[in-house]
Amino acid sequence: MTEHVRTYPSEVPSDASTGELMARLSEQTSRLIRDELRLAQLEMTEKGKRAGMGVGLFGGAGLLAAYGVGCLIAAAVLGLALVVSPWLAAVLVGVALLLVAGGAALTGKKQVARATPPLPAEAVEGLKQDVHTLKPGSSS
Repeated sequence: MTEHVRTYPSEVPSDASTGELMARLSEQTSRLIRDELRLAQLEMTEKGKRAGMGVGLFGGAGLLAAYGVGCLIAAAVLGLALVVSPWLAAVLVGVALLLVAGGAALTGKKQVARATPPLPAEAVEGLKQDVHTLKPGSSS
């Protein structure tokens, strides 16, 4: 980021009226706010550029990891093909991957079911009890 130097007039005439002092205060406050907003904008632009580059690198790493997993799967098929027919090796590795995917899907479904509905059920119930307690004529 570039270095910003702010200069503000520091000389105030000793015989300045209250109106002049207030006008100067208003002008300097406005300038200070504009400068701070400009600095914040520059800072956010710089952070946005860095975040964009980081996200791009992270996505590239994910893609390379996916290719790496593909190579490991191919190696598993080729290794198993030394023991059984190549087509059977591919079927066995495919079935194993589908079983793992199915287990992950079931676990994910359970987690989603536990998170729905997306309401704080305990807080809502507590609030209902509080309203019931505060209603006139309630027996508590």
